[in-house]
Amino acid sequence: MMTFEDVMEQYEPMISASLRKLNIHRNHDSFRQAGRVALWQAWNRFDVAKGNFTPFAYRSIRGGMLDELKKENVFEENIVLIEDESLAYLIESEITVQHEALNRLSDALDVLTPDEQELIDWLFIEGYTLTECAERIGITVEGVRKRRYRSLEKLRRVLT
Repeated sequence: MMTFEDVMEQYEPMISASLRKLNIHRNHDSFRQAGRVALWQAWNRFDVAKGNFTPFAYRSIRGGMLDELKKENVFEENIVLIEDESLAYLIESEITVQHEALNRLSDALDVLTPDEQELIDWLFIEGYTLTECAERIGITVEGVRKRRYRSLEKLRRVLT
């Protein structure tokens, strides 16, 4: 039986031919590597009883390169290159939107009583549990739930 190095040397022209047939003109190294990996997988999976290795290798190499093309296309669809000026504008507009949202939230929190503000701070800023808040205030967990619900309802009315 041949070693994989011998197989790869024998089928390297097939990998190059597949690159040409698929009209791949960029990133040759990554597509060539995808073809080699596909050849290695084909070499490991091949069963002599099922036929000749050459057509199986060709389909595997071509399939590996097509998979790589699909990955590259998905990447290009989801990633957009942005010029420095555009990026700076987007960052500035995002910061402005965040400041406006924080100002609205700050104004909405002024509607709450000091006790309600403290509860919201404990729950959502400091991350205390309902049980911990109940122990701090000296009421039941259900009482804390009701206060939280009423406070959030006030905030919803103000923010919408």
